[in-house]
Amino acid sequence: MVSWLFTHVSLDNMFVNTICFPFQTARWSALLLGVIYGKQRFDYLKPIAEEERRVEEAEKKAREEQERIYKQLSEANSDTILK
Repeated sequence: MVSWLFTHVSLDNMFVNTICFPFQTARWSALLLGVIYGKQRFDYLKPIAEEERRVEEAEKKAREEQERIYKQLSEANSDTILK
């Protein structure tokens, strides 16, 4: 809002640039710091996420194996009941 106000006021262009320069510098600095922080955070969380995926995959395999065994047992029990 402030930069819009100063750029649309009919003042000397040099005056407008000197007023807007600190705001523009602060905005670009904040953007750069955000990118750096995001990269560091991603690098920190990536190994944790890989470990969680690996654990979930192992749990899924174990669960599927249990379901397969349960299904085989239930089929075997249903066969004996009908005979």
